[in-house]
Amino acid sequence: ESREWLVQWLRDAHAMEEQAETMLSGQLSRIESYPELSERIRSHLEETKEQARRLKSCLDGLDEGSSMLKDAGGKLTATAQSISGVFAGDEVMKGSLASYTFEHMEIASYTILI
Repeated sequence: ESREWLVQWLRDAHAMEEQAETMLSGQLSRIESYPELSERIRSHLEETKEQARRLKSCLDGLDEGSSMLKDAGGKLTATAQSISGVFAGDEVMKGSLASYTFEHMEIASYTILI
């Protein structure tokens, strides 16, 4: 039973990283006029991709795979959020707030997982 819970949490974390990757990529495509923010998001995007690879490796080590349904759901949510931000005059601020909130959810998820 504990192995099943571990696999589920790893799958959830992988989906979370897939969602973050989509969210960050969407933000990055629209903030060229903010070079410092662009660079930080680009760096965070690479960290996110590496974390997703590590989680996939953990799942592979358990002879399990990621959840395509959870991954797709996370990406769809991030895409919808990204599209909705296009119409906001303060998109950069709202994107920053969403990223900050999402990062703390990631921290909480990994703290529980460990």
